[in-house]
Amino acid sequence: MHYVLYAGMIKRGDFVVKIFFSRVRSVNGRITVKRQILNTCCMCVLGIVLGIFSKYLDGVPSNMLPAPIAYLDFRNFLSRFAIWIFIAVCVSVYSHTPLRAGLNVFVFFVGMIGSYYWYSKYILGFFPKSYAMIWAGFTAASPLLAFVCWYAKGKGPVAVVISAGITAVLFHAAFAYGFWYFDIRYPLELAVFMAGIWVLRRSPGETACMLALGVVFALVLNMRLYW
Repeated sequence: MHYVLYAGMIKRGDFVVKIFFSRVRSVNGRITVKRQILNTCCMCVLGIVLGIFSKYLDGVPSNMLPAPIAYLDFRNFLSRFAIWIFIAVCVSVYSHTPLRAGLNVFVFFVGMIGSYYWYSKYILGFFPKSYAMIWAGFTAASPLLAFVCWYAKGKGPVAVVISAGITAVLFHAAFAYGFWYFDIRYPLELAVFMAGIWVLRRSPGETACMLALGVVFALVLNMRLYW
């Protein structure tokens, strides 16, 4: 008897959760299994290519890089988090379902991290284990984060709050700030921040709310990091 009641409560809870999330953003239409497999494979290939390219730039002396890439510090830009978070957000919000978002982002990072550290170990001859473990942890968490990010392109306050959280992370990467100072941390991260706003844009009022909340979240994040 207790088991039946418990099972019934779980089913009702699942139903409520599904209704709640479907009101934030619902799945429109269906795509074929072949298209799903193709999209996921493309994400993996994209990750592999970008991982190799990123590590290739690490192995090239600065004076041998094209002037614009050297001037913009593009090599170090690819070794920081902002651009990869932005790509993951784009993959997430433009995936067909939240589950597909989790899968696509996960295989992207598996491809990127795998090729990056393969190139580091077998081409450049060294393996930075501590950094690899950080990225491995981020990759392991990426499906859940992507699942949540998918709802950022939905409607209502939940979508705005999720978008604000993403905005806060990109804001923190782009700017150095405190009680008495504010400056651009990296120009390319500023471009990523602006691109992130464009991807997550919504109505003017909701976009303004997203930005305001994002700044508040970023200030809280900044304080937490320095405590």
